[in-house]
Amino acid sequence: MAEKKLVEAITSMSEDFAQWYTDVVKKAELIDYSNVKGCMVIKPAGYAIWENIQKLLDGRFKAAGVENVYMPMFIPESLLQKEKDHVEGFAPEVAWVTHGGLNPLPERMCVRPTSETLFCDFYKGDIHSYRDLPKVYNQWCSVVRWEKETRPFLRSREFLWQEGHTAHATAEEAEERTEQMLNIYADFCEEVLAIPVIKGRKTEKEKFAGAHATYTIEAMMHDGKALQSGTSHNFGDGFAKAFGIQFTDKDNQLKYVHQTSWGVSTRIIGAIIMVHGDDSGLVLPPEIAPTQVMIIPIQQKKEGVLKKAYELSEKLGNFRVKVDDSDKSPGWKFSEQEMRGIPLRVEIGPKDIEAGKCIICRRDTREKFEVAFNELEKTVEELLAKMQKEMLERAKKHLEEHTYTALSREEFENIFAEKTGFVKAMWCGESACEEAIKENMAVTSRCMPFKQECLSDTCVYCGRPAKKMVYWGKAY
Repeated sequence: MAEKKLVEAITSMSEDFAQWYTDVVKKAELIDYSNVKGCMVIKPAGYAIWENIQKLLDGRFKAAGVENVYMPMFIPESLLQKEKDHVEGFAPEVAWVTHGGLNPLPERMCVRPTSETLFCDFYKGDIHSYRDLPKVYNQWCSVVRWEKETRPFLRSREFLWQEGHTAHATAEEAEERTEQMLNIYADFCEEVLAIPVIKGRKTEKEKFAGAHATYTIEAMMHDGKALQSGTSHNFGDGFAKAFGIQFTDKDNQLKYVHQTSWGVSTRIIGAIIMVHGDDSGLVLPPEIAPTQVMIIPIQQKKEGVLKKAYELSEKLGNFRVKVDDSDKSPGWKFSEQEMRGIPLRVEIGPKDIEAGKCIICRRDTREKFEVAFNELEKTVEELLAKMQKEMLERAKKHLEEHTYTALSREEFENIFAEKTGFVKAMWCGESACEEAIKENMAVTSRCMPFKQECLSDTCVYCGRPAKKMVYWGKAY
């Protein structure tokens, strides 16, 4: 009875996907709402996922020559105003500090919405010669953006992220770094999170404020909507000129640096939930799951059951494993393990001990296997690897099955009226046309993929000569 009640507390995906998502993040105890409107409390189960993301992604950064630093969280208004396009892009979302204690500040300061201006101010004093380059820095921090509408992980007024900021001697080096970091994000999503992504360039309208070019990875959620899951920006020398960041090159000439910026935030946790979850709760890819194996003792008060459960836990020391020795019923424990998305469940009771075996259950497929104690470690390793691989394959299949091609305006409009997913279509390159599509169809350009296809010679919407093939979709 307890198991049924716990599962029924989640709204079905097919009934109301948005409510299903909210139910999962609450029932799986990933977050709680706070008294600060628009800000969330990330609970241990949610923060543990972020810690794994941080640890594994940071390792990839360091292998690519990135060093971590930390910048102040306050930005003086005069500093923010130095790059016109940048400040205009963030002005509606900025939170301002006007007092220090009881005294008005001589100049108001914003709580960082992003840290380009802080890094630029720092680089201006730290870079003098070509010998000082490149600077390949990153910081793990929180930022504040005063969003009107919020949703846990996907959009909140304060969120956690990493933001990389680099400075280079040449435009070629900056472009190389911009693409390198985007590829790191894409590989991480696929190999660790089991999420396939589309890589491409944002349109001029959708690019980051102040950037020369913005590259993105776009993931498709279970409901067919897009989630921008990571971005990498090439700033060219625009910020350098605004802030006066110059260096003496090998030819003894004074030159401006070329900069990049790139980031991934806690919204990637939302992607994990919406790509892999089901009506019973979370389904976590083994690579990122804080707990990979949950051992559940059956009739644990009987002599030797708990002892054997902990013996098996020690045997599985190479994995992230826990024993649920709480006084809840086995049915409730099974439901909790499913709700929290723990990849494997090991069931062990008196009869299993007698037979020298246990039962393993996969969270994603719910397949059950009888495994001898002496085969347990090998089987767990094989099942985790298989689960990781098959979760990616299922997500790829979903992406492929919900990606369509439109060759005419009628087809373009009909697909979005009747189906959910991405639509590949040709575009004229004009912002006015892109804006009309957004206003009339509530659809946005997701990216111009690096792998271009010539689907037709004309724009799918206005009929003018086509310049780029674009992925279009409805997005979070």
